[in-house]
Amino acid sequence: MSVMENSFVRAGRALAVITDDHGGEEVNALATIVNELLEEEGFLVDGVVVVSNDQDEIRKALETGVVGGVDLLVTIGGVGLSPRDQTPEATKPLIDRPLPGLAEALRSSGLAAGAQDACLSRGKVGVSGSTLVANLAKSRSAVRDGMATLLPLARYVIEEISSLDF
Repeated sequence: MSVMENSFVRAGRALAVITDDHGGEEVNALATIVNELLEEEGFLVDGVVVVSNDQDEIRKALETGVVGGVDLLVTIGGVGLSPRDQTPEATKPLIDRPLPGLAEALRSSGLAAGAQDACLSRGKVGVSGSTLVANLAKSRSAVRDGMATLLPLARYVIEEISSLDF
């Protein structure tokens, strides 16, 4: 085992939930990107699941991740203004401790990267039990920009969550 392998510490377990009603190549490409970004940051990826834009389906997928004990649960999609965008509504009741500053950091990073519609995201970020939950928009650039902001902070948040005494 090399020194590099010895010093590698897993960031935790992660699950990604993509909301989509149509499937296809774009969803497959997003799933691949999300999986790669999580693994590059040291997360053990439990899976990347696709659910419809139905609030109950999204909520059930989120609950599965939280009850299953993942450290990081990232949703992709459903944070816009369309009536079908239900991810924030499904996420909000599960969050015990909101992290509005992190949600704003995600929007700000999108704006800084040139995505002028980033400020329209209604995405939520917070802690549910011992799981960090974050909503990202569903475009390749939103995923890349959002993950670049979220993942380094996720390690810190997960460490903080793990050290809480209840």
